[in-house]
Amino acid sequence: MLNIAFGQSKYYVDSLSENTKRGLRQKVKRGEYPSFAPIGYINDSRNKTIIVDKKKVKIIKEVFELYAKGNSRLEDICDFLAQRGIISRGGKRIHKTRATFILSNPFYCGLFRYAGEIYEGKHEPIIAKKLFDKVQEVLKQRGKPRHKTKNEPQVFCGLFRCGTCGMMITGEYRIKRQKNGNIHNYIYYHCTKKNKLVKCPEPCIRQESLDKQLSSLLQKVSLRSDWAEKLLKMLENDKTKSAQSVSAFVQENKNKINEIQTKLQRLLDGYLEQDIEREIYRQEKAKLLSEKKSLEEKIVRFEQKQNDWLEPMAKWINYAQNIEKIARDSDLLEKKVAAKEIFGSNLFLASRAARGEPIFPYKAARSAAETTGKKDESLILERDTGVKPVSLPWKSNVGSLN
Repeated sequence: MLNIAFGQSKYYVDSLSENTKRGLRQKVKRGEYPSFAPIGYINDSRNKTIIVDKKKVKIIKEVFELYAKGNSRLEDICDFLAQRGIISRGGKRIHKTRATFILSNPFYCGLFRYAGEIYEGKHEPIIAKKLFDKVQEVLKQRGKPRHKTKNEPQVFCGLFRCGTCGMMITGEYRIKRQKNGNIHNYIYYHCTKKNKLVKCPEPCIRQESLDKQLSSLLQKVSLRSDWAEKLLKMLENDKTKSAQSVSAFVQENKNKINEIQTKLQRLLDGYLEQDIEREIYRQEKAKLLSEKKSLEEKIVRFEQKQNDWLEPMAKWINYAQNIEKIARDSDLLEKKVAAKEIFGSNLFLASRAARGEPIFPYKAARSAAETTGKKDESLILERDTGVKPVSLPWKSNVGSLN
């Protein structure tokens, strides 16, 4: 009798375990994550679903964007989370292994991993698949942390290079005391002279003189206000009259998605027929689902932003016409930011004279200003093909003004 009772108990436990596993498998196939929600989500006990945690969703998104830049360590991510109130259950700071798990969790981009396999989830993604892939590349490729160079107190440090030896220009704060008791404060900029192969003879220059020369360089690339108004009108006309069609591109990607669906079904059939091993099935399934997710995001992006070049170009026009005001103001830090944007690393200082070659599209703005009076204004503002970039946004980055 005791053996019969034990046998019945064992059968009940085994049946309960198998039914539970079967229920979890069905839940996974429906796209429902059968476990505790990760940080940034909440388990909704009423609907048995996982919803976004509105208090933490912005923090998680900022964490991915911060680490994707490649300048932050895992310890920095842990500190970032702790400062915003996200800590472990024991009330301590999250360990870097936990931060790695968060950054590598595909749940945040609409997929989830269960029993070693990748599945599509019905939950709302927090980040885009493109951002998630970029974070994975940083996790794999990033070795030692890249520390940002700390600028000296002087504003223009890190902006100019020496025209003779190519070393950076640094700044020094000096105090001049006169015999009559007057005290004068000056800031001088000079070459760091770190090149041991060249004895650099370049003299130093006062900050006031360098400021005037930089303002002159900025004014040469500024966009005239009347030109800016005409260009903005052209953009509005182009926006209302011509909306670029991406239907062929969308259809092509939809066909690829259908092919992936067919491959997934064939892969599942092969696995059920025991023609494919479980590990190979998992790997191939993960690859196909990742590719499908990327294609779906591309379709959404191009359907929503058919003319996504219009907004960045309008921003550039407004910024380019504001350069004149920046050059005349006394805000040195704002001038430095504008100079970095316009000239990049092409600013040099030689014989107390600043010179620089602007990058595109500011180089085009300077050339247009130099041709004023030599060409018809309509030819200066617009090419024969219009103001729209020559290359298509999904085929090349050339022409992007962002």
